[in-house]
Amino acid sequence: MPSLTHQALAWALPRLRRSRDLDSPEAERARLERWHVGTVGRPLPTNAVPRFARRFSVVREEVPTDGGSFASYVLTARGTSPTRTVVYVHGGGYTAGIDPFHVRYAARLADRLGVRVVLPDYPLAPEHTWRDSHDALIRLAAEWGERSPGGTVLAGDSAGGGLALALALSLRDRDLPQPDRLLLHSPWVDLSTSTPETEAFDAVDPWLFLGKLRAYAAWWAGSPDDLARPEVSPALGDLAGLPPALVFQGTRDLLTPGTRLLVRRAQEAGWPLTYVEEPDLLHVYPLLPLVPEARRAWRRTEEFLR
Repeated sequence: MPSLTHQALAWALPRLRRSRDLDSPEAERARLERWHVGTVGRPLPTNAVPRFARRFSVVREEVPTDGGSFASYVLTARGTSPTRTVVYVHGGGYTAGIDPFHVRYAARLADRLGVRVVLPDYPLAPEHTWRDSHDALIRLAAEWGERSPGGTVLAGDSAGGGLALALALSLRDRDLPQPDRLLLHSPWVDLSTSTPETEAFDAVDPWLFLGKLRAYAAWWAGSPDDLARPEVSPALGDLAGLPPALVFQGTRDLLTPGTRLLVRRAQEAGWPLTYVEEPDLLHVYPLLPLVPEARRAWRRTEEFLR
């Protein structure tokens, strides 16, 4: 049974974030475009990390794309010289940027594991599709693979977890430097929503909504023909030859059927994937503050990445 703290967050978090399904794809698109205008050029949101500036160093780098560039933040704990790099790809349904709790989790990785954490702030839907950043993100991951004698980890949550897996597939297929581990929190790995159980999970998830899921997937794919591509829905790709992975998933989560599909296909492909499924826990529960279940997930993560 979930802890009382988790139950309280499961009630409060959707209300604090005003979670609701979309009225229409057109209205949602207009809302997101207005919101994105207001977030252009914002600094890295560090307010969830006490004394951040004293404890951590951040360097902003520009990642070139065919149509311009996007920011990537390199975070290290002060007084350390990391040789290992975690490329952490943030979630947010491909429509929201880096959140304070992404920074909080990245800071914990840097502090506790002594790693460098790279946070790419990739272009968002609906203005952009996967094609606008995929090659640039591959180059970014490959470059850090070459620059990190201690190896690299590709990690992410939700949409970022799916994108991290998609990048691992592309790195493998292009014979580029591979990460030595994958860490995925409630990853969105099937944007085609091919799993018929998804509608049943829509009824129990207080945070994610099927209407938004379908609209966001369509915008990120850019074309119905691209929804099943491995760059968009990596669970449907060839999973053989990937590095060991650790995947966390709660079952009060609309993305659970897609993650279970990934696990089944990983077993068929012989991919060494460790799957941790927790009953009745929220989407991306390992990133939630204060909950015992997140602390348990963190202990598994430390063991896996050390």
